[in-house]
Amino acid sequence: MSAQDNLTINEKKVLLALQELGSAAPGELEEKSGLQVDAAMQAAFLLEEKGLASVSEKVLERYALTGEGETYVETGLPERQIVDSLEGPTPLDELKSRFSPKMVGIATGWLVRKGWAKIEEGVMVPSGEAPAGKDEAILAAFGGEAKTLGELSADAKVVKDLLKRKLVTKHEEKFRTVAITDTGSALAAEGLVLEEEIAQITSDLLKSGAWKGKKFRPYRLDIKPKPLYGAKVHPYRRLIEQMRQIFLEMGFTEIKGDVIQSSFWNFDALFQPQDHPARDMQDTFHLGSKTPLPSEYADKVGEMHECGGNIDSCGWKGKWDRELPKKNVLRTHTTAVTIKYLADNPEPPVKAFCIDRAYRRETIDPTHTPEFEQLEGVVMDKDMSFADLLGLLAEFYHRMGFEEVRFRPGYFPYTEPSVEPEVYVDGLGWVELGGAGVFRKEVTEPFGIKEPVLAWGLGVSRVAMLKLGLKDLRLLYQSDIDWLRKSEVCRI
Repeated sequence: MSAQDNLTINEKKVLLALQELGSAAPGELEEKSGLQVDAAMQAAFLLEEKGLASVSEKVLERYALTGEGETYVETGLPERQIVDSLEGPTPLDELKSRFSPKMVGIATGWLVRKGWAKIEEGVMVPSGEAPAGKDEAILAAFGGEAKTLGELSADAKVVKDLLKRKLVTKHEEKFRTVAITDTGSALAAEGLVLEEEIAQITSDLLKSGAWKGKKFRPYRLDIKPKPLYGAKVHPYRRLIEQMRQIFLEMGFTEIKGDVIQSSFWNFDALFQPQDHPARDMQDTFHLGSKTPLPSEYADKVGEMHECGGNIDSCGWKGKWDRELPKKNVLRTHTTAVTIKYLADNPEPPVKAFCIDRAYRRETIDPTHTPEFEQLEGVVMDKDMSFADLLGLLAEFYHRMGFEEVRFRPGYFPYTEPSVEPEVYVDGLGWVELGGAGVFRKEVTEPFGIKEPVLAWGLGVSRVAMLKLGLKDLRLLYQSDIDWLRKSEVCRI
């Protein structure tokens, strides 16, 4: 196949135009080739890929006055107006009554910066000299037209100051130039034959026989097609749906709850002491609103905190403040949802989970964000044991693709015994992925729950980082289209 056979008719037209012009702007190329400008530039880019032409782009920056800038050309800059009005040291209050306070505020900094005046104990003292500044000369040089730095003979630093003061705006104009290469010239010199080509066989061509005697555009089997990326679920959403599906298949019911929770359900109902550090501003987003205490549970929860209620517990041995639980917060965990669900459904059996967002005052870094997803679950039934909890969590992590799972002892205010599940990841070792345990009686007794409650809270984003091979949690939330396109598709 000759090099000419690899060219479309539009490419040939553009190449012949460039042979005559040497180089041209898009408009000139349109006129010379007889093609629309978009078609001509498309052909030019194809010629560039084949080394027959080059396309260069130049960005021209032009500057123009804003409405405020035009006003100051006539009246003078604020600092010029004020310095020209000074006959000697003048109190700032007097200047503010003569001009606007805003104008005096703007002008004061520039007067001091330019050395035209200084401020001494609330009095503006002129220096005696106020020569014309470069900024004033530049404003006057516009003459009502947009101009380049060269046309203005302007100092770039001064223009930058005028941009910050919003007296000048910048506009960028892009100019493209298409030029023929030596290889393109040699090919064009051989002579290019312009004839219509059939690029695609249609039913009409076959029926009419119009394809007979026509030239067909040859296929290039050595050229790889551009990759096509089909629509897909976001990788993080895909993993969340996978986790949801696992628990649904295991017979659980999904529950939802409000993002805004009272401190009662977020902390107190879980037997978290009222002086616990997690309630501080460092960990919790506190809101200005309040929610009344649930009358059917408040006294029982308060008694449990103060003295341990009627069970074998001594509580926290302090007075339970009834106002603190009324304060609303952004939920710090979805356990606030599950404990309320248990309170509304105290009779066994209960198998429920919640996979949703929680909020904490965390500094954003590769492993922390103020918003994060959490997977909470509870099982409440007769004869439930700690061994059942470990088996359930092991089954979940195995279904998520982690072969090795182990449990380390942990501590949480509302579960006893408590563990921290860990999975083994090649290259990282054992990685902790959440917390779990059996609800203490101090949690369940005030709500009339008599059977054991297995509970867990798992970090969804941490599991996603491990499954997707990420080292920065923030990558889960940014719109990196290239990463989204190339992420593997797996069936849920």
